[in-house]
Amino acid sequence: MDEMEENGVEPNDVTYSVMIEALCKENKSGEALNMISDMLEKKYVPSSGLCCRVIDALCREGKVDKACDLWTILLIKNCTPDNAILSTLIHWLCNEGKIWEARKLFDEFDRGSIPSVLTYNTLIAGMCDKGELCEAGRLWDCMVERGCPPNSFTYNLLIKGFCKKGYANEGIRVLEEMLDKGCPPNESTYSILIKGLCESGCEADISNVLNVVASRKVEIKSDSWKVLVDKFVANRGSTGVTLERILSAESSIETANSSIETMSAT
Repeated sequence: MDEMEENGVEPNDVTYSVMIEALCKENKSGEALNMISDMLEKKYVPSSGLCCRVIDALCREGKVDKACDLWTILLIKNCTPDNAILSTLIHWLCNEGKIWEARKLFDEFDRGSIPSVLTYNTLIAGMCDKGELCEAGRLWDCMVERGCPPNSFTYNLLIKGFCKKGYANEGIRVLEEMLDKGCPPNESTYSILIKGLCESGCEADISNVLNVVASRKVEIKSDSWKVLVDKFVANRGSTGVTLERILSAESSIETANSSIETMSAT
């Protein structure tokens, strides 16, 4: 770029973007950040994807504070960060355990823009991962009030969060709400919940969940069946009835899947 300028050729936004991408690949995130600043000084607006690339590069090198500086620089230059940039920064802040800084950033964005489902999910994921279930619940309520419907991934995050803290029964409540709201659970939903119930010792509830699985013709991941088998082999003396129910549910699933295949063939 220096050679370009010496020959009277001004770098444009494409030139800057190519150089910044190259610096990120070479793990020179600090230089990439400086070049973003130079780009803005010359009235070029970096794309959202380019900003996310720099944030990722900075955070991988442990420079989360510098990544937050990019957020500030964009605001100073009247380049409002979008949901992609916010979600990327929230992910890394939560990854560093800086949940409240992530929430502060979210609230700052929320005052002037509309957070997307991805942005809500990213922050809820961070809160659940760190055990901040009450705060995740508040954000969930805010999400619903703002007319942003939770998707299956959002529900899965809450179910996983409750199971991780040992509240698998609350996970069942979330599943019931999910069904009531017409949001179809996926195989991950049931797998997360089954593992959580096994780890919490709630064997009696597992057959109920599997009956729902059978009625909805959803396949359960093989690793979840392994968890079930390991659980009941280790405790076969006290859980025979539950195991019988589970095998019955599994048989129902296989029958349903077989029926579907037959119908498809005809």
